[in-house]
Amino acid sequence: MNNRLKVLRAERNMTQGALAEALDVSRQTINALETGKYDPSLPLAFKLARLFGVPIEDIFQDEQGQP
Repeated sequence: MNNRLKVLRAERNMTQGALAEALDVSRQTINALETGKYDPSLPLAFKLARLFGVPIEDIFQDEQGQP
């Protein structure tokens, strides 16, 4: 699954550590999400969407680029 997590985080000048703390996950989890090694659980995807104020589809896309 492709995602815009790194871009959204950078636009807000957040470190991986700060984002991890805000979501109550490890920095390693954030790194794995950003590099596509890990797909988030649905509750985590909702937390990310609420935190960034965007729909989940604006963060995550399938491999063909479809939301």
